[in-house]
Amino acid sequence: MMDIEKINREKSIVELLNFSIINIDKPSGPTSFQVSQFVKNSLGLNKTSHFGTLDPAVSGVLPVGLGRACRLSDYFMHKNKTYAGIMRLHKEVELERLKQTAKKFIGKIMQMPPVKSRVKRVEREREIINFEILEKDGEDALFETEVQAGTYIRKLCDDLGKEIGGAHMLELRRIKAGIFEEQKSVNLYELEKAVEEYKKGNEKLLREILIPGEKVAEILPVLQIHKQVLKKCLAGSPIFSNFILNADEIKRLKDNEKFCIFCEEQFVGCYNFIGKKEIIAKPEFVFN
Repeated sequence: MMDIEKINREKSIVELLNFSIINIDKPSGPTSFQVSQFVKNSLGLNKTSHFGTLDPAVSGVLPVGLGRACRLSDYFMHKNKTYAGIMRLHKEVELERLKQTAKKFIGKIMQMPPVKSRVKRVEREREIINFEILEKDGEDALFETEVQAGTYIRKLCDDLGKEIGGAHMLELRRIKAGIFEEQKSVNLYELEKAVEEYKKGNEKLLREILIPGEKVAEILPVLQIHKQVLKKCLAGSPIFSNFILNADEIKRLKDNEKFCIFCEEQFVGCYNFIGKKEIIAKPEFVFN
């Protein structure tokens, strides 16, 4: 496991700004793109990219990649998401019945994307890992749900409503996106303050909120390479089996599995395992 805190301490602030992630607590109102642009403009960067869209009215965890960390988006954004929200019931329903009805949706379900969504409107399978009604106050019910990426919570509430006489989503907040959690997020005011201090010559606050892109090692398998092949790998070479420091680690990988390569603590890139005898992987993103 990579020591992300050590990497954060040892890199220069310029290096971090070129390859880091900020776990933003998005307010309700702006689009995810607008939040990403706010981060970009505040830090004077060439590029930023958010890791998973939140509707304007939805608040919560919105990881934003900086610089070359934008290339890590696909690896982070397809992980499970956890939400807390309020649904409004259209008729009186006992709490216990509501809880039992919610349990029916746990598992694999079929969902049709909403009319206003940007994806093709065809039914698709999504998994609901957990769907719990926490409490009820009159016609409003507080819930928490962990779902597969790409699940529409508004549609989930609507589908539950069809079982009990009607319901719709009133408020929603994302409290976890993959490994990024609400407790470790920063709001836009905190970001602004950190940037102001940085411009005055104090980088402490900004450094504290920058998560090195090497964080990808916490969601993908890691293989170490020999130092003598580092230059070849950084030039875009495919990975040969004899490049790997511990050949037994190759056996853990499955065909087409994504993984990352490090040379000690230096991130080299992300790769796709092709499982052949000599060439075991092809690069998807090389940090050169």
